Amino acid sequence: MKAWSDRRRRLTCRLLLIISALVFVAFFLFSQTMCDRTLDYFLNLNQLTGRDAAEVSWSHAVNSRRALTQALTGSTYMIEADVILRGHDPKEPIMAHPPDTDSDITLREWLQEVKVYNKGIKLDFKSLEAIPPSLVLLKEAELSQPVWINADILAGPGGEAQPLDPEAFLSAVTALPAHTVLSLGWTTGWTPAAENPGYSWDVVRVMEQKCRALGHPVTFPVRAALLAQSLSQLSWLLQQSHRYTLTVWTGQNDEFTLQDLLPYRKEFDRSRIYYDLPDSLRTGLNMTPQNRT
Repeated sequence: MKAWSDRRRRLTCRLLLIISALVFVAFFLFSQTMCDRTLDYFLNLNQLTGRDAAEVSWSHAVNSRRALTQALTGSTYMIEADVILRGHDPKEPIMAHPPDTDSDITLREWLQEVKVYNKGIKLDFKSLEAIPPSLVLLKEAELSQPVWINADILAGPGGEAQPLDPEAFLSAVTALPAHTVLSLGWTTGWTPAAENPGYSWDVVRVMEQKCRALGHPVTFPVRAALLAQSLSQLSWLLQQSHRYTLTVWTGQNDEFTLQDLLPYRKEFDRSRIYYDLPDSLRTGLNMTPQNRT
């Protein structure tokens, strides 16, 4: 009887140790799964009035020295730029958007300029070859501000451009610090005077499957002109993880109205939807009634 009691006690102790280890692992994995810190960064600088991502403003195509100087000395919070490999030797990462193949500023120089300002950055990659050397430069720069890494990794509604291979891209960027925001989008298209499809359940579910195991915060760039047709799908997407946000953007010739955005403004947590839009529309959103919490 005593031997059985001792054996049961040892088994109980082992079971408790296993449970404790599992709890520790679960807590560790959860702690490594980061939420988006972008708003916290600007709140700590007293640049925002609250946790409303619509207050965050953007500079676009900051791919030259002149554009960078304007963005750094201007009032916007986030600076977006494109990274490619120079089309001739030395083949190093530069700030340019295809079809351009050269620039007057390299990524190394760009990062050094940005480093001394309180501006967040979003680097947009159109090819896989530019990513490895760019990540080396990012690591060397040791930036303290928000860093977003953007690429279209899946084909979406009306998309004709070739997305980057999702497995190759995600494999390359998962070594980035856990607070880095991965901006993962779909290639899309929009045709005036036509019935443009929204984000279908298929493309949204495939994207969520790709992102489910990631430890980084993820924002999904979504095209404003397609949002009216996509409320149910994108609402479901945000519900799948506290790591997920949306970033609403628009093409230069797209047509949509403020009314198309209001359902998102009213129904979703305002800290989880950024609006990379013209200031007239973005600031107009701030005059809409507060959403439910």
